[in-house]
Amino acid sequence: MEHTAARDNVGMNEPALNPAVDEDPQSPGHEAEHPRRIRSFVVRAGRMGTGQVRALQDLGPRFVLPYTGRPTDWGSVFGRDAPRILEIGFGMGQATAAIAHARPEVDFIGVEVHEPGVGALLKLIGQGNLHNIRILQHDAVEVLEHMVAPASLAGVHIFFPDPWHKKRHHKRRLIQPALVSLLASRLCEGGVLHGATDWQPYAQQMLEVLGAEPQLRNTVGIDGGGYAPRPDYRPMTKFEQRGIRLGHGVWDLVFEKV
Repeated sequence: MEHTAARDNVGMNEPALNPAVDEDPQSPGHEAEHPRRIRSFVVRAGRMGTGQVRALQDLGPRFVLPYTGRPTDWGSVFGRDAPRILEIGFGMGQATAAIAHARPEVDFIGVEVHEPGVGALLKLIGQGNLHNIRILQHDAVEVLEHMVAPASLAGVHIFFPDPWHKKRHHKRRLIQPALVSLLASRLCEGGVLHGATDWQPYAQQMLEVLGAEPQLRNTVGIDGGGYAPRPDYRPMTKFEQRGIRLGHGVWDLVFEKV
């Protein structure tokens, strides 16, 4: 999700993670005992192409899972026991589909709140005849808390989350200590958390937050700045290619559960 307006992977990376907070604690129906939580996204209305609408209708019932709020038997969902990787904010799904195609031995759980992105990924699933992807159109924090068991994931992907450039908005950034701790708890031993951003100040914050999590270790260490080379499995998006041609940087961070 470096969810700025022209992303290829997360909105095209833009849509999933944008600013919002939970409703006012004093508003009717809001239980006072639940703390007000800052969210990193809002659900925005977006234009749906006919192909996306058709994919939602035809493939949604099979590949989009309902949020249940309880632990999920992922082996039954996918019909096999395989390593599972959860991606937060897949945007329009190009990278997700490409990785799933290249790694058929792995099952992928994509979490995205933006409906056009869900429709776009479903369209790619149909075109590629992909069977190793399932989608949840729901808040990723709640999915992780209630539907994903501890130590059950082989990996987590967070590609180009919204950098929230303004200092007063940094609290809305996805990569915060509490979420990183939750993500680490869901990784199995040796599981990998892979993030990427093209905004250097956010890359620095991500490096600090991930590096401070005791359940994780940086796979490349601190020599060379602590950033990893782009792994071969992460495809380079069109947006990323344009940015590199213009001299923009991209920073990958790869941390392992210890």
